[in-house]
Amino acid sequence: MELRHLRYFVAVAEAGSFTQAAEKHLHTAQPSLSRQIRDLEDMLKVQLMIRGPRGMTLTPAGLVFLDHAKAILMQVDSAIEAARRAHAPAKTRFTVGFLTGHEIVWLPKVLQALGDTLEKIELIVHSASSPELIEALLQERMDIAFLRPESQARALAFRPLIEEELFALVPADHPLARKASIRRSDIRGEPFISFNPAYSPALRRVIDDYLRDGGIEPTPMHEAETLPMVISLILSSRGVTFLPAYMSRLLPASVVGRPLAGKPPTIPLALGYRKNDPSPLLENFLLKANNIAD
Repeated sequence: MELRHLRYFVAVAEAGSFTQAAEKHLHTAQPSLSRQIRDLEDMLKVQLMIRGPRGMTLTPAGLVFLDHAKAILMQVDSAIEAARRAHAPAKTRFTVGFLTGHEIVWLPKVLQALGDTLEKIELIVHSASSPELIEALLQERMDIAFLRPESQARALAFRPLIEEELFALVPADHPLARKASIRRSDIRGEPFISFNPAYSPALRRVIDDYLRDGGIEPTPMHEAETLPMVISLILSSRGVTFLPAYMSRLLPASVVGRPLAGKPPTIPLALGYRKNDPSPLLENFLLKANNIAD
């Protein structure tokens, strides 16, 4: 018995058809494939498949054999991959985190800054909330992250990137949606949706300060964590919220964004990394990323 017999058998079993397995998966002639399966059955002295006008079905023996065949092939593939990794020189991992949604803009810039280094490293990308990214940096599970700076994370350095303006979000059929811009006073008395301070502490602080400066005590009807949750609460409560500018690219047609009148509040985005990280790869990236915000 050879590995090809197992691969052919698994392909036919998963496709449920000799024709589909031959043409779409194995790229071989159907008569040749049928002959390989018959040879396998002859070697095992067991019928594995029942051929019929409507396709193929596995016998009880075939079902048992399928599980073992797949396990064997997985072990073989793992052995091949392990051998290749042992032969090839180990690549240094470089893990980059993004505040969820920001990877759309910043990942291409990271790739550009890494340049030829990409061929020599294993690049890993994660998206998460800012508190999760800060924790990953502190625990050395991440090398850099695009996040909201936090002054309490004293072991981290934050390189400022941009200041994002906040805008108002309302249901598309809300009376405020007809306005060209929305004043703070317009939301007085409206159901207000804010963000969970444990999930988005920086954004919650900016929103609360903006409302208090306008004489409005921030008492949200609901607190959300993710953008889909925010949108769901906005639609169900017919309420209002404030979002950073980057989220305007991610909105469905059921809600609309409107600029805030006057000087809108802003929230910073920064590149965070460990102050005492001796990695030459990090040092090289930071040098090349001096103008990453341009």
